[in-house]
Amino acid sequence: MNLNSIPAFQDNYIWVLNNDDGRCLIVDPGEAAPVVRAIEAHSWQPEAIFLTHHHNDHVGGVKELLQRFPDLVVYGPAETQDKGATQVVAEGDSVVVLGHEFSVFATPGHTLGHICFFSFPYLFCGDTLFSGGCGRLFEGTAEQMYQSFCKINALPDDTVICCAHEYTLGNMKFALSILPQDRALNEYYRKVKELRAKNQSTLPVILKKERQINLFLRTEDDDLIDVINQETNLQHSEARFAWLRSKKDNF
Repeated sequence: MNLNSIPAFQDNYIWVLNNDDGRCLIVDPGEAAPVVRAIEAHSWQPEAIFLTHHHNDHVGGVKELLQRFPDLVVYGPAETQDKGATQVVAEGDSVVVLGHEFSVFATPGHTLGHICFFSFPYLFCGDTLFSGGCGRLFEGTAEQMYQSFCKINALPDDTVICCAHEYTLGNMKFALSILPQDRALNEYYRKVKELRAKNQSTLPVILKKERQINLFLRTEDDDLIDVINQETNLQHSEARFAWLRSKKDNF
């Protein structure tokens, strides 16, 4: 399968997987026009859509795509039923698209019904994990998002994480505000800054790298614990995760 990213809105990415015969899978089409342009440019035949959650910048293009391609199967959580999902999927389900099996797991936090789709090496995680950060808690709790991160962190090192937004530069600035001397953070920040200066994407990312530079995956890290303990004494990873999310909310 070949991975493609289609920029949308100000900082969204719509992901497309295609195989060698031109069939393709579309993930979180917030708007239809850039997807249609890509389909026409590459002569793709769209087979399915994956939806991770119900927010409009992830589902807004579904209706038009279904009008153009009425045979599309739209897989999504229950919260996307009124957004165009034709096949509701949930934790523990699996679907076969383009001849590959994708497992579905629940990742509440950003929304209560948020899900991810995984077929090695590709993880489509919507607004759960961003490079260097995590999604805002619009509906769920920090504890739920922490558990969602644990599920992602249990995947193989070389998992290719397909986040839905270009938030990496801001996330790295936040991380350095917490651990300004951290070598891995500083090196990655310089790399990201160079890419963004050239208007190049920082995505997708590899899970092994995220474990080094994403503080929300480093809640057992001694340096981070030391910083947190200067302000408050938090004994558990969930509480440290919540502390980080609160700091990011006010950054």
